[in-house]
Amino acid sequence: MTLHADPHLALVRPVAPRTPEGCEECLQLGSPWVHLRLCLTCGHVGCCDSSPNRHARRHAAADAHPIAASLEPGEDWRWCFVHEAFV
Repeated sequence: MTLHADPHLALVRPVAPRTPEGCEECLQLGSPWVHLRLCLTCGHVGCCDSSPNRHARRHAAADAHPIAASLEPGEDWRWCFVHEAFV
């Protein structure tokens, strides 16, 4: 995986998952998800692009919070939705 210096990294804050039990919106909707992503600006937990609703990507666009980390056990990476790249 190639990392690059992304200007959006300035938006990263120390956060705790707001809904550690799952995707915030999917829990409200009763919808399934595949993998979870953590917004590194506000702590929103959303589902990945392989999930039916893609809530992590929707949150990134709607709230201008572009950097998310995997919330999956054993995974340690961050993604910028704007640049479509690992950071």
